[in-house]
Amino acid sequence: MHRRDFLRSSSLVALSLSPMLTQALETAELKALPQTAKMPVLFVGHGSPMNAIENNAFHQTWQKIGKELPKPVAILVVSAHWLSDGNTAIMATAKPATIHDFGGFPDELFAQQYPANGSPQAAKLAADLLKQPLADGSQVKTAFDLRQGYDHGTWSVLLPMFPQATIPVFQISIDYFKPAAYHYALGKQLAALRERGVLIIGSGNIVHNLEAESLPAGKPYEWNQAVDQKIAQLIQKHDDQALIQFADKDKLIKLAHPTVDHLWPLFYTLGAKSEDDQVRFFNAAYAGSAISMRSVIFS
Repeated sequence: MHRRDFLRSSSLVALSLSPMLTQALETAELKALPQTAKMPVLFVGHGSPMNAIENNAFHQTWQKIGKELPKPVAILVVSAHWLSDGNTAIMATAKPATIHDFGGFPDELFAQQYPANGSPQAAKLAADLLKQPLADGSQVKTAFDLRQGYDHGTWSVLLPMFPQATIPVFQISIDYFKPAAYHYALGKQLAALRERGVLIIGSGNIVHNLEAESLPAGKPYEWNQAVDQKIAQLIQKHDDQALIQFADKDKLIKLAHPTVDHLWPLFYTLGAKSEDDQVRFFNAAYAGSAISMRSVIFS
């Protein structure tokens, strides 16, 4: 099914916010959240939801990463599985449900729950940050969502990383039909969250084509490898503008991403990271012929 069929049309609650930020540090939400050392930013290739419960290399690495990271005050996840059209929805639910947004998997997977609380306070701060004008003078259309739960792009990764589910978590939706530069700009606006204890995670895949038939023994396609390696090289160089151009114009992207839902979360993390962040890849492997699991920490 085409990803546009998944665009949510749920009722959204209009924002009622403080005036547009002129002095970000003066907002009530920033004052309420503690000043912290700058948190890392992660892009996580999540792949199959079965990675949440299978004791495979991806799952084991997520467990290891969760133990290594500084403990966040809250976690913001931008997931490939919450899409919108024309706005950015912000999860403001106090106790989000766990969504099993897939089919054809074992009962054990459907039984999984991730009972973390939401973070309405951090959600309000994110909304204030997104109210700042973009470089072209336009503003992001935002709305609070009081119904959205944790989709599998969120909980399948957090379950191994932070299994106690004691850290508040919230999500923002991806305005699907906007270009790469737009998602990158939103990531830049949200970067201030890093200094208030918020761990920003983009959850998607650098290559994700479920329409491509698997090659024998799951060998990756040449275009899978080419896109994965090209993006990795540009990430390592901090060449964000080249990545934006690659995502919008390169013909290989159409092979790697027939729909771009799994690509856009990367650009939120690229926007939120800084030039002096160190780049560390993990899970740099392929899950079959047309999925790259390459993930990265910026810190």
